[in-house]
Amino acid sequence: MTTIAFYHINKSSFENVLITLLQKSFNTGKRTLVLVDSEERASFLDNLLWSYDPSSWLPHGTCDDAASGEHPILLTSTDLNINSAEFLFLLYGTTSSNIENFERCFNLFDGRAEAAVQAARGYWSEYKKAGHILTYWQQDEEGSWKNKS
Repeated sequence: MTTIAFYHINKSSFENVLITLLQKSFNTGKRTLVLVDSEERASFLDNLLWSYDPSSWLPHGTCDDAASGEHPILLTSTDLNINSAEFLFLLYGTTSSNIENFERCFNLFDGRAEAAVQAARGYWSEYKKAGHILTYWQQDEEGSWKNKS
């Protein structure tokens, strides 16, 4: 079964949380697939990862790259594990029909958007029924992460 961590973002920016988690994932040496809802969103995140901090860099790419399968972090709207990732990030309400093929999954959602919260609740129920190991992380008033599982 896959370990799935839900991240209820309500203080920090979505992008800052994503970058922090991607850095931590990269530091484990595991490959990561970031599933988004459109190629435009993948392009936006690609640009963000190139520019967020001039003194840092996360090696990544998109499916548009010739060597997309070689990237340790791959941004895509296609539900295919092209880079043989062990970690999966689900963003902007995406889901994967291949979730059981990943070691860990990170489901990030904007807790300030009621539709995103409702969708996350639905995914939680679905993943629990499937027998996955679930954790639920929510930011407190100071922006620190608390395990609410």
